[in-house]
Amino acid sequence: MRHFGHTAPDERRRLFHQEPCAFTADSPAPVLAAALGATLYSPATRDRLADDILKQAGRGVVSMVLCLEDSIDDADVVGAEENLVRQLTGLAGRPDADLPLLFVRVRTPEQIPDLAGRLGPAVRLLSGFVLPKFTEERGVPFLEALTDAESASGRRLFAMPVLESPGLLHLETRRETLAGIYRTVDKYRERVLALRLGVTDFCSAYGLRRAPDMTAYDVQIVASVIADVVNVLGRADGTGFTVTGPVWEYFRLQERMFKPQLRRSPFTPKAEALRTALIEHDIDGLLREIALDRANGLLGKTCIHPSHVAPVHALSVVSHEEFSDAQDILRPERDGGGVLRSAYTNKMNEVKPHRAWAERTLQRAEVFGVAREDIGFVELLAASLPE
Repeated sequence: MRHFGHTAPDERRRLFHQEPCAFTADSPAPVLAAALGATLYSPATRDRLADDILKQAGRGVVSMVLCLEDSIDDADVVGAEENLVRQLTGLAGRPDADLPLLFVRVRTPEQIPDLAGRLGPAVRLLSGFVLPKFTEERGVPFLEALTDAESASGRRLFAMPVLESPGLLHLETRRETLAGIYRTVDKYRERVLALRLGVTDFCSAYGLRRAPDMTAYDVQIVASVIADVVNVLGRADGTGFTVTGPVWEYFRLQERMFKPQLRRSPFTPKAEALRTALIEHDIDGLLREIALDRANGLLGKTCIHPSHVAPVHALSVVSHEEFSDAQDILRPERDGGGVLRSAYTNKMNEVKPHRAWAERTLQRAEVFGVAREDIGFVELLAASLPE
C-alpha cells in the first residue's frame, strides 16, 4: 500500500517531487507509525464490513479500526465479535484483496487472545489492537494479553493505547497518570505503535462539546491535556512515541456563528467549487485542526467519516519548501551546527535546534511524499478525493 496509491501514476508524477513510498503491514514500526495517516473507525457491527474495508482501501484509506467499544451498544458486543470474525475470515479467503492496516478496538484484555484464537489463520489480516481508556493500571493487562496473543498466533501485533481517562484530565492526578502511562508504554515499547487521544471523553468529563467552527485547541482544558501528553510522551529525543490527533466529529452542514476559515486565495477560480464543498461540510474547521495538530507535535488523526481522510492526507504531504529546509539542515557537513539562510531565502535554519524537526519531516516525506514546488494543498486535496 502507499498514500495516494489510488491516484493515477501520471497524476502522482505531476504532483510529487518525491512520491510516497510503498509499505506493507510487515514494514518497520517507525514507518507504519508515520504512515497511519487518517485512521478510519468503523463499528464492527456493520453487515458489509468486509466490503466496506475494501471500498475504503480503494479510496486511499491505509489504516482502519474495527470498533467493539464505544461505537456499539453494550448489548451488541457478542454479535459484533461474531460478525468481525466472520467478515475477516471471508476477507482472508480473498488473497488478492488490497487491505489497509487493520486494528480492532476491544473493551477488555480477555478479548484480545480470544479474538486472535477465533480468527485462526485470518489473524494475519490484523496489525494490532486499540486499547481504550489506557492507564498504567488498566494498560498492563491489555499489553500482557497482546503479548500472549502474538506468541500464540505467530503474528506481529501492535498496540495503540487511547489516552482518555479522567485521571489524565483532572489536574490533581494528571502528573502521576502520565508518569504511569509512560512507565507502561516504555516497558512495552516494541509493542506500542502509536498513542491516540480520546478528546471526546475529555470533553464528556466536563459536559463539553466543541462546535464545528472551533478546534480542540480552542477548548482550553482539552488543549492543556494535549500539551502535557506531548510534553511527556511525544518527545523527539528518542524516548517519545507517535501521538495522533483527536477525532473531528462533524461531516454535515451546521448553522454557523463565525466566518468560514478557508481563505479564497489558495483556490483558483477552477477550484472555487471545492472550497464551497469543504465549507458546506464543515471541512474548513477540520483543516485548521489538522494544521494545529502538526504545530503541536501530533501526526495522523482519528476519523469517523470517509470525507475526513483526504484532507488529513493532503495536509500530511511535505511541501517542497519544508523538504528543502530539512535536507539543508541534515547535510553531513553541517553536523557541527551553525545558521544558514533557507534556499527559499525567507527564513533562518539553525542546524542544531532544527535537527529533530528536520528528521521528523524527512520521515513524513518518506511515507506521504514531497510535493512539487508549484503544488499546494488544494491540488493535493483535489487529487486525493475519491472519484
